[in-house]
Amino acid sequence: MTETTVIRGGPTWPILPASMAATGRSSIRASLRSRAAISWYVGAGFSLLWLATLVEDVVAASNGPASEAIGIAVVAVYGLAFLVAAPIIWALPARGRLLVVAGLWAYTFVFTPWVGWGIGGTWTYVGVLIGVCVLDWRLTWKLVFGLGALAVGTGYLAYGPVQDIFFAPAITVSISAMMAAFARNVASMNQLRAAQAELERMAVEQERGRVARDIHDILGHSLTVITVKAELAGRLVTVDADRATREIGEVEELARGALADVRATVAGFRGVSVSGELAGARTALEAADVRADLPVSTEQVPAEYRELAGWVVREGVTNVIRHANAQTCRVRLDARGIEVADDGVGPSAGASGPTDSAAAAFDPASASNGLRGLRERAEADGARLSVGRSDLGGFSLRVAW
Repeated sequence: MTETTVIRGGPTWPILPASMAATGRSSIRASLRSRAAISWYVGAGFSLLWLATLVEDVVAASNGPASEAIGIAVVAVYGLAFLVAAPIIWALPARGRLLVVAGLWAYTFVFTPWVGWGIGGTWTYVGVLIGVCVLDWRLTWKLVFGLGALAVGTGYLAYGPVQDIFFAPAITVSISAMMAAFARNVASMNQLRAAQAELERMAVEQERGRVARDIHDILGHSLTVITVKAELAGRLVTVDADRATREIGEVEELARGALADVRATVAGFRGVSVSGELAGARTALEAADVRADLPVSTEQVPAEYRELAGWVVREGVTNVIRHANAQTCRVRLDARGIEVADDGVGPSAGASGPTDSAAAAFDPASASNGLRGLRERAEADGARLSVGRSDLGGFSLRVAW
């Protein structure tokens, strides 16, 4: 991920990697050492070869070795300032970038003792910095053409009304415009990379949530049935050993099935069907000694909602077995939704309606995990989950689509 600064009228400009994100001096130091800065140093270093002409002019205008040495040192500082200016710009907001550009432009007036008003020829480097600032296009054009116009003015003061005074300004404007376009292309690419990285992160988070939700739902249901059957087998050991043996065998099968479901869920290949869940619900309810009032057909459920209906049956029946202390569990299906209801203890007084509040009063653990995950599934499919008191007197879980 990258840290970005939004610039009105232009793309966002990724300043530094998130690991370098900081404020003030530490951010500038990180930018000066970044990989982008190293690439800039190489490219900008080649462009400094054009300063050789300025060095020749300074040497020619010097009136002694001291003047010559000072002039060369001034040119060297200018080149160094240009090299570090861009990485510094990347660590600053728009106003700070403009200050850096203005500072480099102001520095060029130090050359006037040697080249007089011929300083306009050095403003190409200032124009390049304007381009890499990635400012609003209108402001960029104003600055670039304004710099070109000033270069024409200084050229007139230096050389008079000759045609050559337009040569250096034309170079400044054209190179500045090219750098502005190039910087925007780079900024757009960096923005796309940042967006791609964000999408990848979101996909990972979504997949992690899917796996956690599925494992909760799978294990919650399977372990509940295993617990009920194990308790039943324990009671039957001294009464009906053969049936106890069968129950233990079914517990083993359920455990193996749960393990297979977990493996398939992690791999992303597991599917849930409402018909399969109803069959499992009947077995689980009978083991818990709860009368199962279940539909004999699922054809009325639209195909696109059958998996969601399966998850509703799984979560609803699991909660009935765990918490309802019910005698009857009823599942109703139609073309508009599904309801799992019971005649158990139901939600606490005053807790009802299409929210998770009733579920929280009835079963805090389920409301925070199972029902929350089920609501996420329902919303993802365009359906709506509601909980409350059923007409049987207990709890009602309904999903409408």
